[in-house]
This record gives sequence, structure tokens and C-alpha cells, in this order.
Amino acid sequence: MKTNNKIKCVVKELNPLTKLVLVLSLGIGCMIYPSPFLGYAFLIVTLIVSWFMGFGKKISLLILGFGGPVTGMLLFIQGLYSPKNSIVIADLGFAQVGLEGTIYALKISSTLLVFLCTLYIFMQTTKNSETVAALTHSGLNMKIGYLILASLNVVPQMQRKVKTIQEAQESRGVEVTGKFYQRIKAFLPLIGPVVLSSLTDAQERGMTLETRGFSIKGVKPTSFIEVKNSMSDQILKIISGLFIVFCILERFWK
Repeated sequence: MKTNNKIKCVVKELNPLTKLVLVLSLGIGCMIYPSPFLGYAFLIVTLIVSWFMGFGKKISLLILGFGGPVTGMLLFIQGLYSPKNSIVIADLGFAQVGLEGTIYALKISSTLLVFLCTLYIFMQTTKNSETVAALTHSGLNMKIGYLILASLNVVPQMQRKVKTIQEAQESRGVEVTGKFYQRIKAFLPLIGPVVLSSLTDAQERGMTLETRGFSIKGVKPTSFIEVKNSMSDQILKIISGLFIVFCILERFWK
């Protein structure tokens, strides 16, 4: 338990931009590298780390529930019908399985799963506000940063409002569970309050930004959230860059 918390704390303390760089470098590196086995090696490491962080079950479900069907579909399409196939590794009678198409399918699958798993860990260990604060500290315009933050928060806010309204309706005797028809019947009255409350929140948020001088020009704005950039962040960024260079050399050296 202590090990789980320690690893999770170390990842949380990293700069959000560093974690984004790691996610992109791992995914792009696996895409560039000629062999699909690098992606699956990183996928195994990511799965092990996620178990230590407490996300192992969800990562496993993501790999099995999404990665399994996608990999099977890619193997069927690319392995049997890819125009790049020249070496036959299996004869199924109705079609032949090609080596080039199989490797390409495994490469796409491993790259996609590395992107998804590392991005999931990033989302679970980083707050949206911290990500936007790190982007604005790096030079991004405050208005663009606010648009990104508002876009990231719109779905969770809508979910909370729907849940609140459903609980209010249920306390008044409205049936919100049961058969599909009953759920649809209970869901339709939610649309009006959710939309109106969202518009009201947007107006109030705009007035709040104006009163706090959000649109003032010539003044450097400050942020309540402090984002640190430690030596570990610098080292990890350098390692990410070297990893990309290594993958490029392995791809185009021959």
C-alpha cells in the first residue's frame, strides 16, 4: 500500500507537460520503431506500473475490452488482405496470412494501446486545472487555456448536474430507473434544466472572469495553481527526446 501511494505521488508531482511529453514520445516512438514488440514491451511495463498505482484493473479491462477486438480485427484485415503481404506464414484455405500485414497490424494495435493506457494514467494523476496552468506558464494565451479547461470540464459538469436533477426527481417520486421506456420518460424532463443551468453557469463564469480582470491587456496574469518544474522533469524530457531519436535511427538507419 505504501509503495502504491509512493509511486502515485511521484507521478503526480511531475509537471503535467512532462507527463504529456512522455505520453506523446512513447506513442510516437512505438509508431516509428520498425518492430511491434517495442510497443508491447512498453504496454507490459505500463500495466505493471498501473498495478502498483492502483489502476491495474481498469488498464487490464481497457486492454482486453478494447485492445482485444481491435487487434483481432486488424489481424484479420491486414494479415489476410494487405497488399504488402509477400511472405506467407499460414494458409487458411480461403486466404493466406501474410507476415508483413500481421506485423503492421500488431504495430498499430500496440501503438494505440500504449497511447490509450499512458493517457489514462495521465488523466488519473493530473487535474485539468494543473494541465492548463502548466500550458499557460509555458506561454499559452490565457484565453486559449480557459477554453481548453472549459472544454475538459464540460462533460463532468453535465454529469454532476444530471445526477443532481435525477436525485431531486427521485426524491419527489419520479421513477428514474426500471425499464428502457421508463428511463427515457424520466430522461426527457432532464434536458431543459440541464441546458438552462449550463447556460446560466456559462454566463456567471464569464461575469466572474470580467470582474477579475481576465481581459485586461498589458498586465501579466497570475495563477492560483503553482506548477513546479524540477530537475526530474528536465531529465525525463531529455530522455524522451533521445528515445524519439533512437526510434528514428532504428527506422531509417538501414
